Amino acid sequence: MVETWTKRAFKYRFYPTPAQAAELERTFGCVRKVYNLALEARTAAWQRGQRVNYVETSAMLTEWKRGEDLAFLNEVSSVPLQQSLRHLQTAFVNFWGKRARYPRFKSRKKSRASAEYTRSGFRWRDGQLTLAKMSDPLAIVWSRPLPEGAEPSTVTVSKDAAGRWFVSLLCDDPTIGPLRVTDAVVGVDAGLTHLFTLSTGEKIANPRHERKDRERLAKAQRALSGKEKGSNNRAKARVKVARAHARIADRRRDHLHKVTTRLVRENQTLVIEDLTVANMTRNHSLARAISDASWSEFRTMLEYKAAWYGREVIAVDRWFPSSKLCSDCGALQDRMPLNVREWTCTCGTTHDRDVNAAKNILAAGLAVSVCGDGVRPQRSTPGGQSSAKQKN
Repeated sequence: MVETWTKRAFKYRFYPTPAQAAELERTFGCVRKVYNLALEARTAAWQRGQRVNYVETSAMLTEWKRGEDLAFLNEVSSVPLQQSLRHLQTAFVNFWGKRARYPRFKSRKKSRASAEYTRSGFRWRDGQLTLAKMSDPLAIVWSRPLPEGAEPSTVTVSKDAAGRWFVSLLCDDPTIGPLRVTDAVVGVDAGLTHLFTLSTGEKIANPRHERKDRERLAKAQRALSGKEKGSNNRAKARVKVARAHARIADRRRDHLHKVTTRLVRENQTLVIEDLTVANMTRNHSLARAISDASWSEFRTMLEYKAAWYGREVIAVDRWFPSSKLCSDCGALQDRMPLNVREWTCTCGTTHDRDVNAAKNILAAGLAVSVCGDGVRPQRSTPGGQSSAKQKN
């Protein structure tokens, strides 16, 4: 039996030489150009009622390289160009499967600058990485070690809006595997005053990273707005804004990684709400705070880490009245305004709003696990009585 490991990406910063930076910038531009040309060809075919697949776009790439107008495509490694066509194929497969919208063209200013190299496009030797068309290895800052004996199967190089260079190495990670089974289960209620409240009663503080750096970000944005469009000073100011955003995003992501790793390691089953964050951010008074909380990223991290370590994540119906339901007697309150943080049920139990919601989320999730059915919103209290008419 062949033992297989989980693939995991390890991301590091690196500092290219001027020659390496110029080569990578050319590669990014060619990758974007090939992607857009292939998308244009496939869109034209789609409008004619035809489908063009990856093999056909690969043949188109060969022809494009022979033309004078696109001869510059020969100056960079062919591997990232082929990978961009594969990525476009994946985008179309997701579109046909109704998992994503129709692929969009890549913009030089707005799209992520990246290039992906498969095994034939780089050399990995003695812990040093050398990309195709380069003579020297990349100066990578090894902030954490790769798994012992790891051999990268794919390398992705990228540059963010703040001008930072990153390399991501996809490797087999033998350290990932099911953890020891535990009886611990937890319900998680997402919030703003506290980032998360657990059914155990624990409340995880909301660091509010965006609020802490709001003054720094506002100052950079004011400086940007005063610079002339197209000028070098405006380009420099744009980088300062990007660095402020990157600082916020990095700190937020680091905090979420620590929280999700702890929750997954400590609990066998984790129950969360199926929140529609995109719709919730339409509330302009709360949009900024909701975006800073990054609940969607929390769920993504929780789910893939649970899959890694043999844990289970259950999402209950977004309309489940977790805040209005008494976790002791099941009475459903008619109203529960957001400013009510503590309330007393007719059964005499006094609830902390968030802890009570987390307990209800956990109970609903365990019901899903046992019955194998979705959690429906509860419109009335058990027995058909309203909470106002229930007796103590």
